[in-house]
This record gives sequence, structure tokens and C-alpha cells, in this order.
Amino acid sequence: MRADRVFAYGAATGLLGDLLLGDPRRGHPVAVFGRAAAAVERRLWRDDRGRGALHTAVCVGGAVAVGTLAASAARRSPAASVALTAVATWSVVGGTSLAREARGVGRALEAGDVEAARARLPHLCGRDPQALDADGIARAVVESVAENTSDAVVGALVWGAVGGVPGLLGFRAVNTLDAMVGHKSPRHRRYGWASARLDDVAGWPGARLTAVLATVAGGNPRGAARAWRADAGKHPSPNAGPVEASFAGALGVRLGGTLSYGGRIEHRPVLNGEGRAVDVRDIERAVRLSRGVGWLALGVCVAARAAVKGVRS
Repeated sequence: MRADRVFAYGAATGLLGDLLLGDPRRGHPVAVFGRAAAAVERRLWRDDRGRGALHTAVCVGGAVAVGTLAASAARRSPAASVALTAVATWSVVGGTSLAREARGVGRALEAGDVEAARARLPHLCGRDPQALDADGIARAVVESVAENTSDAVVGALVWGAVGGVPGLLGFRAVNTLDAMVGHKSPRHRRYGWASARLDDVAGWPGARLTAVLATVAGGNPRGAARAWRADAGKHPSPNAGPVEASFAGALGVRLGGTLSYGGRIEHRPVLNGEGRAVDVRDIERAVRLSRGVGWLALGVCVAARAAVKGVRS
């Protein structure tokens, strides 16, 4: 079976598995990787960029090597190759968990239980929930849904199309390391530099594809394109900027503004300043847009891989 068909069948099955089953309840491969990466950090940590780069190379290289060995072992059997791609895709994408957590916060807000919403918010993003009122929580959820559509779904599919199972596992390893050590805490300011920069590079194509598809799939293509063009560059993240701006324009809401992380206040530019303030109803709209973008991304990635295969043939 051709490699492009293996990816198409396997990725579609894996994405459907995520839709129907969500994340594995126990022994999640990403959690296993996280524990291994933490063990490597305990051995290697120094307040030094070189040590951090070595940490990144060991962890990402290990994930890619595991994927390469598994793909090589399954190569002689088309069914095994498809099954391996499906399991890898299911393991690394997180669209259903993203939707479940976002909707959980939304239900709490709809019931008027702001404290319950604050308690659930850390499952979704790293904001300080006590610093947020109901509208602030809703805005944080919409922003997190937008950013994680790229990180947890589209980016993985892009790298799966490029590199098969090793690409899927490698991208998730990069993204997980960035979440673990890529933030600017005193401990990780130097040590996490390489992980953060690699995540910027690996996330670049998925973020742009997410922004394009949000513009196409949202209810306001012109607004999404305008917000992306005008405001994406103002965001401190080169990848979150296009995604959040396009989601803001597509949904007709304002994102950005004052944020609080770990007691640190950040004043970020407003995205889509012409939009209205986010309210709880926009959480479900953002989740539906995220779902649509994910399935469109699968179609684009499958078509792109088939086209490249056709040109090479």
C-alpha cells in the first residue's frame, strides 16, 4: 500500500478514535513521555542553554527513533502500518479532551458557578483563575481552544503528513517539552530556550494552516482575514498570534488584553478590536469551529501528501 494511503486511512481512523473515545484513561503515551523527559531533566539540568539543548535533542530524538523503529517493523504489512498510524494519531491529537474541558468550564459558567469554572480552568490553560471573572474565564477558554487547535490537532496532522509516525511522535514530543520547560520561569529561562525555539519552528506550518482554515470555516471570513492581517503580529507568540487572531475574527469577538500567569501580569494587545467581548456562549462556538478546522486539516494534509506522492511518481 502506498505511504500516502497508509497515512490517509490511519490518520482518519485515529482522528475518529479521538472523537469517539477521547484520550486513553491510563498509560497515556504523552504522560509516559513526560515522565521520561522529567527524568532526563533531573539528570541533565544546569542553568545553561547547552544542557537544555541536549535535553531537547535526547527527548525529541528518542521519540522520533521510537516512531521510526515502529514504522519500520510494521512496513511489510499494510494493515499493521495503518493500525500503527491510527494508534499514533489517536495518541497525539487531543481534540476531544480539549472540547470536553472547554465545555466543562462553559457548563459551570452557564450555571452561574464561577468557583467551579475557576477550579476547572487549570485543566485547560495556565492562567491564574482567581484573577478572572466569568467573562475573563470565557475569554481564556476561547483563546486556549484556538491555540490548542493548532498545537493538539492541526500541527500533529501536518507533521504526520510530512513524516508519518515519526513525524507525529516528534511533533508531540516538541510540543510537550515546550509546555514542560519552554516557559520563562527562573529555572527554565536558559535551560528551556532550545525547546521553546524548536516549538516555534515546528508549530509554524500548523499555526498558519489553522489560521487559514479558521478563516474558511468560520462564520466571518472577511473578519477573520482582517484580524489575522492586522493583529497577528502584535501577539508575543509567532504561532499563537495568527491562530487567536483568526479565531477572534471568525467568531466576531475580542481576544487578548490583560492576563495573569503565575502571579505575573501581562498586558497583551487586543486581537480583533472591532469585535464584541467574549461571553459564555462563545465557548461552544469556538469548540465547533475547532472541530471543523481539525477535520478540514485532515483533508488538506491527506490531499497534500497524495499530491506530493503523485509528483514524485
